[in-house]
Amino acid sequence: MTGRTAHAAQPTLARVLSGRMLLFLVLGDVLGSGIYALTGQIAADVGGMIWAPFLTAFALAFLTGTAYAELVGKYPRAAGAALYANEAFRRPFLTFMVGFTVLAAGITSTATAARAIGGKYLAEFVAAPTVVVAVVFILLTAVLNARGIEESARVNLVLTVIELTGLLLIVGIGVHALATGAGEPGRAFELRAEGPAPLALLAGTTLAFYAMLGFENSVNLVEEARRPRRDLPRALFGGMFIAGTVYLFVAFTCAMLVDPDILTGSGAPLLEVVKASDVPVPSKLFAAIALVAVANTALMNMVMASRLVYGMAAQGTIPTVFARVLPGRRTPPIAIGFVTALTVALASTGQLAGLADTTVLLLLLVFFVVNTSALVLRREPVPPGAYRAPTWAPALGALSCAALATPLVHREGTVYLRALGLLALAAVLVLAQKVASGRFRACELSGAARPPRPSRADLMVLSPPEETR
Repeated sequence: MTGRTAHAAQPTLARVLSGRMLLFLVLGDVLGSGIYALTGQIAADVGGMIWAPFLTAFALAFLTGTAYAELVGKYPRAAGAALYANEAFRRPFLTFMVGFTVLAAGITSTATAARAIGGKYLAEFVAAPTVVVAVVFILLTAVLNARGIEESARVNLVLTVIELTGLLLIVGIGVHALATGAGEPGRAFELRAEGPAPLALLAGTTLAFYAMLGFENSVNLVEEARRPRRDLPRALFGGMFIAGTVYLFVAFTCAMLVDPDILTGSGAPLLEVVKASDVPVPSKLFAAIALVAVANTALMNMVMASRLVYGMAAQGTIPTVFARVLPGRRTPPIAIGFVTALTVALASTGQLAGLADTTVLLLLLVFFVVNTSALVLRREPVPPGAYRAPTWAPALGALSCAALATPLVHREGTVYLRALGLLALAAVLVLAQKVASGRFRACELSGAARPPRPSRADLMVLSPPEETR
């Protein structure tokens, strides 16, 4: 029995995710540790104009979102960015590097959230070593992930409602302050920058971009969605729009109620807003909400990273052992274990700010490739009912990602070194596999024998009903 035949005998992932579940998965993945933990760092770059980097980050992320929405409709498989790069460039080394970079970014983001769990929000309840808290939390998340995507999605739904409630509470505090005259709205338009204003805004945008990350993970759930070509683009754009709107109001409220200098020195900036308000909200209650938000970010990144490993293995990019699925739970246990081990290692050795910035840099590189892939594949036929992006959107998305990845944003050199180290490790792994097996080919991602690309007419005839895709 060949490896491919053996894989075909494995149970497939369960198609249980509705459009509403997908929306909350996207929203829950975008909302979370970024807005709760990094708002003070953004204030350090721009002063009171915290909302401006969030607005810019939302616009730039939305451009890349259009590329993802189009490509997931053309290629509805769980390999995500790695699959898109392979379809566009047919270079196995690039394919592997893109897939590994996405995986590394998901893991660093999970490690970032895990370390944030042990920060000042938790200090409202108990003092505990950050590393111990992070490791225990990662292991508990892995157990939930292994139980099943439906269970994870249900937990995500509850956690998303809680974290969204926390952010809406901050918005409500801002509205109350405006109505009673307690805040200083003019402070939200004061730009305090040590260097040139454009560079300060660009640096703030990079940090705010971390708060917008997560939308790209939704494409890795395409094989578990009931109607992926219809529901995924709607969930992606809807989740990004809701999150971006809430972020703008939260950022404005922070600047209006708390001096930027206080925000800059706080590891729990939104808790400072609660304490500065005359609205009777217990600080421990809001700290608990913040912990839920950060935990949800880690859960979603863990789920998406494990599905990415599964998708790459299922298509032959990495050893097919990672594509094994539990017959009962219908989850990939080996992929989950692999992601968990790497996350524990990073959370045990890295720091919060460095891990967050590494996540941003890695994903900016991936987004550049995805936007470029969308442009290269523009002539490919779009299946009936699938989304098609305007050409200018991925073009501007590619340019913006390239700009944010440069040292102009005042990114520390250690972040580049950490990212370079991860990519060097990926290069060593793929070269070792190529030398050992001699069978690492681009065609392995989409099948040993590649048929001619179907025309639009062929797609209309051959495309199965939406419920079966």
